[in-house]
Amino acid sequence: MRLAWATDLHLNFVSQAGRRRFLDSTRDRADALVVSGDIAESPSLVGTLHEMDAVLGRPIYFVLGNHDYYHGSVVGTRRSVAVAVARSRFLTYLSGADVVELTPGTALVGHDGWGDARLGDFEASDVLLNDFFLIDELRQWRDRVTLDKPRLREVIQTLGDEAAAHLKRVLPVAAARHAQVIVVTHVPPFRAAAWYQGRPSGDDYLPFFTCKAVGDALLEAAGAHPRCRFVVLCGHTHGGGEVQILENLRVTTGPAEYGKPRIQQVIEVE
Repeated sequence: MRLAWATDLHLNFVSQAGRRRFLDSTRDRADALVVSGDIAESPSLVGTLHEMDAVLGRPIYFVLGNHDYYHGSVVGTRRSVAVAVARSRFLTYLSGADVVELTPGTALVGHDGWGDARLGDFEASDVLLNDFFLIDELRQWRDRVTLDKPRLREVIQTLGDEAAAHLKRVLPVAAARHAQVIVVTHVPPFRAAAWYQGRPSGDDYLPFFTCKAVGDALLEAAGAHPRCRFVVLCGHTHGGGEVQILENLRVTTGPAEYGKPRIQQVIEVE
């Protein structure tokens, strides 16, 4: 089968005609689509997923990115997405799914992930993301100008740990039955995979551009299943690159540009 991978589509920045052109071209190139997050924003996300479902008419596997929660909450957005998925023949939210068998040799798993403040220098970083203003759970301010960093760290590490727990559950099952496991997540799971402008991000952005908890889960699974090949697809940083973490663990981070959705790769899955 042909699996198209896209990331950071930000379709809320694209006209209806532009979305239709992108989806029509995708339908012609692949048997299924996988998206590693940042599809739209919370108020328009479900409508965008329904549009993708209707136009493509084939399986769509996805995780959510931080932008997908903008102007909403993590809990509320996931609840709305779960309802949309339940009503659809083709939509699969990987964060809420078990192992998906694409072919007898290849399985698909995934989870959103989150920048979990475990890499880089969280305390010294002066980075202020829109996440801290536009996502309910991350709006952790002591007052109008002071970010409550201890509380924010607790929230984002909980989200990272949730992603890792999901992967620790599904990865061994997938690896025991398949020669290859494709892992889809939004946030790069390793320092070396957090590409920005041709090189890994600096310590100021790394706390928000990497999910170490997910990286640790991947290392554990790859070490326990050396004969299984793990292929990780992620985005988030809008920079692109590929890194071989272990002999059987490769991470590809897809580049992106607002208003210009693209297919990163069409993967021939045997």
